[in-house]
Amino acid sequence: MVLTDPGLAGIVAAVKEGRITFQRILTYTLNSIIKKIVTALFLILGLIMTGHAILTPLLMVIIMIAGDFLAMSLTTDKVRPSKTPNAWNIGNLTIAGIVLGFCLLAFCAGVLAFGRFRLNLQTEELRTMTFVTLVFGSQATIYAIRERKHLWDSWPSGWLAASSVTDILIAAFLSIGGFAMAPLPAILVVCTLLCAIVFAFVLDIVKLLIFARLKIA
Repeated sequence: MVLTDPGLAGIVAAVKEGRITFQRILTYTLNSIIKKIVTALFLILGLIMTGHAILTPLLMVIIMIAGDFLAMSLTTDKVRPSKTPNAWNIGNLTIAGIVLGFCLLAFCAGVLAFGRFRLNLQTEELRTMTFVTLVFGSQATIYAIRERKHLWDSWPSGWLAASSVTDILIAAFLSIGGFAMAPLPAILVVCTLLCAIVFAFVLDIVKLLIFARLKIA
């Protein structure tokens, strides 16, 4: 570090920026762990539940693009620097990711089961519901884990909010219009989004318990 101004203000600013960067990387890493768990296990669970592949290659590509677009916006997110020095504890971080990942998996599986056994949707419609559920569920997860306290304690950055709204609108437009997938009724897409919002608050409670237990801050 090279100080260009007298005093310690530059050091304080550098430490603060470093801790902000750490928090952003922590969120990104945790999100990556959760996504890898859910993507693999949900595809297997969906195959067992329906007897068919629940995502086409095209839908997988769309989900990956949407997820990466949102994840990249995390680099601009408004976060609070931690009050104490940070240190990587990959073991605890992995455990937290696994627990939260299984929570997201349970949410996605529950929505798919409702569509399969209660609404009696056909295979193509179930694939569309899977697509919508993964997109909306991922949104809920990011908003829950980006904040170390309750998810409503801080506002996301403009880029993150814009990316989130864009992803939701694109997913809704494609699924309702039946572009690259079978169409779903608008009411079903909206209800899935509302369920994802409720899930975000439930996941927020689980996150607080896990973070406190594993001392992730």
